[in-house]
Amino acid sequence: MSTLRVNNQTYTFTCDPNTPLLWILRDVVGLTGTKYGCGIEQCGACTVMVGGGTEKSCEMKLGDVGSGNVTTIEGIGATALGKAVQQAWIDLQVPQCGYCQSGMILAAVSLLQRTPKPTDAQIDSAMRNICACGTYTRVRAAIHKAAGQ
Repeated sequence: MSTLRVNNQTYTFTCDPNTPLLWILRDVVGLTGTKYGCGIEQCGACTVMVGGGTEKSCEMKLGDVGSGNVTTIEGIGATALGKAVQQAWIDLQVPQCGYCQSGMILAAVSLLQRTPKPTDAQIDSAMRNICACGTYTRVRAAIHKAAGQ
């Protein structure tokens, strides 16, 4: 029996502890905002927050999550910072296809929690998610907007 706290809600289920967190979130919990991209922790489409830091959920095993809260794109708007980032994304029309954006938003919130007024260099260093549409300049502008810069 496994217990997982996702977006401040507790779920109990029977799953192999070696199951990737991504599939638990999508197939067991039913939160499909976290996307499968590459499956090798490179693209960032599967990014979630675990205990405040970002994790690639495609390779993170359920058994490695521990007791921390997992935050997905479905839960990020519950905080003022998450709402600010989401609104900046909307205001600046960041996404094109949108596939990578849930992971991008989670990475942006994590960055702003650590560095409330990031420089361009800090944003470029922190935002490692791959966007096939190339919206990186809009991502940077949205992070500055969410930071009040």
